[in-house]
Amino acid sequence: MDQMKPQDSLQRFVFEHAPVRGEIVHLEATWRAVLERHEYPPALRQTLGELMAAAALLAATLKFSGTLIMQMQGSGPVKLLVVECAADMTMRATAKWSGEPSPGPLSRMLGSGRFAITIDPQEAGKQAYQGIVSLEGDTVAQVLENYMARSEQLDTRLWLAADAAHSGGMLLQKLPGGTTEDPDAWDRAIHLGGTISREELLGLPAAEIVHRLYHEEDIRLFEASPVSFRCSCSSERVANMLRLLGYEEVRSILEERGAIEVNCEFCNRHYRFDPVDAEQLFAAAVPLPPGKTLH
Repeated sequence: MDQMKPQDSLQRFVFEHAPVRGEIVHLEATWRAVLERHEYPPALRQTLGELMAAAALLAATLKFSGTLIMQMQGSGPVKLLVVECAADMTMRATAKWSGEPSPGPLSRMLGSGRFAITIDPQEAGKQAYQGIVSLEGDTVAQVLENYMARSEQLDTRLWLAADAAHSGGMLLQKLPGGTTEDPDAWDRAIHLGGTISREELLGLPAAEIVHRLYHEEDIRLFEASPVSFRCSCSSERVANMLRLLGYEEVRSILEERGAIEVNCEFCNRHYRFDPVDAEQLFAAAVPLPPGKTLH
């Protein structure tokens, strides 16, 4: 394996004598898996790729089980961007748009809108956490930095990039409450971080980026963690959704359309339930009233 080629991974580093931590993410196969399922316009593709890198970077800083969900909703040509990152670092993403979004600041693509981060826990009985702010910033990085400053009170800086083959990014975070032997470390870290180029973010391995930026600092670089694409949709999940609709509603749809068809917006997988499938669905869940069958 070519060690110089970035793989789909997250890699953490810390400043040994200052409360500053960093994360670097590279996405290649994971990003391609998203692009293979939908034909995104170039401007939207870049924004979605940056949001995907941002979600992986933020997830790496959190202790959670379940799924981290980032959403941007707008009134412009781009209506919705969604990225989900599970605690095991599997990811999926999708977007909704109309026309041909033009490149430029987020306000041009999304118009007025909002940015939401949700942590949907895996454990039963635990409540989901959600933070919502207005879309403030011209880039994905600026929006997330503003969110972290306002909602989490954490100094955070991000550098993000994406093209048709790669998505990548770097995050720096000033840890609260830490003591430091080097009071200028944070300012120095973000100043040096600001010198990284788009090409370096997308093309250099994490170890090389850290060396390139911080070779004069005392840095500890951790082992890389893998990232991959995985869609959590399944026939069972669609079946549960239909059960929630209820017997009468499902029967009404079947009488009108002959079958219920569902496409996953993330992976484009198609699910089809005909009357026989639906009958088995409800028979397996709740006994049907006497004499009632689906036709």
